Amino acid sequence: MKPWQSLIVFIVLVLAASLLGGLSVPDAWYAALDKPAFNPPGWVFGPAWALLYALMAFAAWRVYRISGFDVAIALWLAQLLVNALWSPLFFAMHRIDLALIDIVLLDLLVVATTVAFFRRDRIAGWLMTPYLAWIAFATALNAAIWSLNQG
Repeated sequence: MKPWQSLIVFIVLVLAASLLGGLSVPDAWYAALDKPAFNPPGWVFGPAWALLYALMAFAAWRVYRISGFDVAIALWLAQLLVNALWSPLFFAMHRIDLALIDIVLLDLLVVATTVAFFRRDRIAGWLMTPYLAWIAFATALNAAIWSLNQG
């Protein structure tokens, strides 16, 4: 496969994850939830995720070009799947608790992916760090929303 073709594959994969997550969006249920003071405005999420998905695709592409399909790319695919499941759990099923479990698993997978990427290509590892920071924040946000809305 030519380099640009494999880049397109990674872009398509993140777009598919984004579209799956985008099928479940905030609704009246979400609007009625108590949220912490650090909850960002809704408009932040779209641009943030667009940038993060682009960085994730480019990082995976760099690692793929160096190592092919190996453990690092398998971890990347696993975290992408877990990422895509969060929105349906949270927004469609209204399961803040299951979404919290999902995002903690996502944190672990992204840490493992980032470490694996750093071992293969430092630039790819650095490209994953904004995503790691964002999901750490999202985990704290998910946990706070769960805590504020129990009972």
